[in-house]
Amino acid sequence: MKHFIYVLSIFFTLLMLSSGCNSSYDSVTADLSSQTDSLSYSFGFLQGSSLSAEGIEDVDIKNYVAGLIKGLDGEEAEIDQMAMQMLIQTYFQELQERQMADRAAQADVNIAQGRAFLEENLNNDDVFETESGLQYRILEEGDGPRPAATDEVEVHYRGTLITDEVFDSSYDRGEPVTFPLNRVIPGWTEGVQLMNVGSRFQFYIPADLAYGNNPPQGSIIPPGAVLIFEVELLDIK
Repeated sequence: MKHFIYVLSIFFTLLMLSSGCNSSYDSVTADLSSQTDSLSYSFGFLQGSSLSAEGIEDVDIKNYVAGLIKGLDGEEAEIDQMAMQMLIQTYFQELQERQMADRAAQADVNIAQGRAFLEENLNNDDVFETESGLQYRILEEGDGPRPAATDEVEVHYRGTLITDEVFDSSYDRGEPVTFPLNRVIPGWTEGVQLMNVGSRFQFYIPADLAYGNNPPQGSIIPPGAVLIFEVELLDIK
């Protein structure tokens, strides 16, 4: 444990010498010459990654390390436990409010851009639109049966944003996907029912038929995004 704290102390000293503030951490290089060094680095990296994933940026390294060493040594904290809990709880509440406001603002921009894209897209003679606002293009017409919403289907697909950035692709993974048609986003449920087995369509799905303002966590899909899917219907299970 003492060696672990020693490693942390070295890290802190290097950090202060190299940056003098919280704005530059990348010049600190780990010394992984022993298993304990590597374990120490792993603890630090995983905890730092966790904080980053939560969107936490307001961390003062000096006080962070001071609190960490106190905790590791089993010493009494300089802040009351209840006060610490209240500080953290308040911080996360405010962080969540800021993130929600940021997502809403980003969604407004993306919805406006998506609406303009769909309006322009409908000028193409080979693009059709359903009553719900789903747009599609028939790339290849199959002659098999059409699925119902309650069916399980096997498909190949590629999903992109209106910027052409790919966010998901069964083609890239090298194997098709099977799923119940009523367990996916509404644009998929509606669109795939328009397809005969053997068909290949391109769907342009408005945000309200996709993920709206709440895209999957960890995805590159932004809130309010129009999604474009190339879908090949292989089979109905």
